[in-house]
Amino acid sequence: MALDAAPVGRRIAAFVILFALYQSAEGVGMLWLHSPALQAVLMIAALLAAWPIGRWLLGYRGYDAYALDFKPGWARLVLVGILLAALARLAAIFWGLANGTFVFGSPPASHTPIFWIGMVAGAALSTFVASIAEDILTRGFWLKASGVTWTGPAFVLASSAIYLLNHIYRLGDGPLAWMRIFCFGLAYAAAAWRWKTLWAAVGLHWGWNLTNTLLDGAVTIDAARPDGSPWLSAGAHLVLTAIVLLWPVQSRIDSSTSSPNGTDR
Repeated sequence: MALDAAPVGRRIAAFVILFALYQSAEGVGMLWLHSPALQAVLMIAALLAAWPIGRWLLGYRGYDAYALDFKPGWARLVLVGILLAALARLAAIFWGLANGTFVFGSPPASHTPIFWIGMVAGAALSTFVASIAEDILTRGFWLKASGVTWTGPAFVLASSAIYLLNHIYRLGDGPLAWMRIFCFGLAYAAAAWRWKTLWAAVGLHWGWNLTNTLLDGAVTIDAARPDGSPWLSAGAHLVLTAIVLLWPVQSRIDSSTSSPNGTDR
């Protein structure tokens, strides 16, 4: 793997800024000040800041620096990713209920239709912002803006490791948590590489997080065997990885193989 002729210092600075902004959401917003509202504001700020940072890198237009181009097929990739991730999450839940890893708890309080509409809209927005901001940092930047010449396996493994290390506040949870997070990264990185666009990863990542949030609001599911839950989630993502690798690719949104001036990377 080799860096191209672009200024390495600028790329390093861009990543450091993106990393600091993203980590501030949980580090400052939640762990220090215990404010979900501030956490949301800082996460939105991290996502918005990625646009001028992208323009700063080699003259990109903005988010295209992270392979977030709005080319034909991007919306389909997102929607299919959401559906696949939702099905994977539901399958993991049902498997866990069947083998005793999960049990149903007390049903949540009933609410009006207006509440549910607001809850779904809020969940969709919050999980989208958090998912895409992390995807930019741990996958999109490395897929395109970093200037690194990757092979497919190298990108998937490196991106998955970066994704794991980005969870700095969860590294103390131990090897089982590391395994789960790394398997998540495998599925999302494989999707980004296979279609050469970050939108493929965003669909899977957003779909998993959104399904989790909606399930939390609709039903109460407790972990009767907490050590079994990470294995179910990891297994679901390994299945998603296999689906991504086996999915027939008729066309790609090839946003990562050329630089802004049209030359090959």
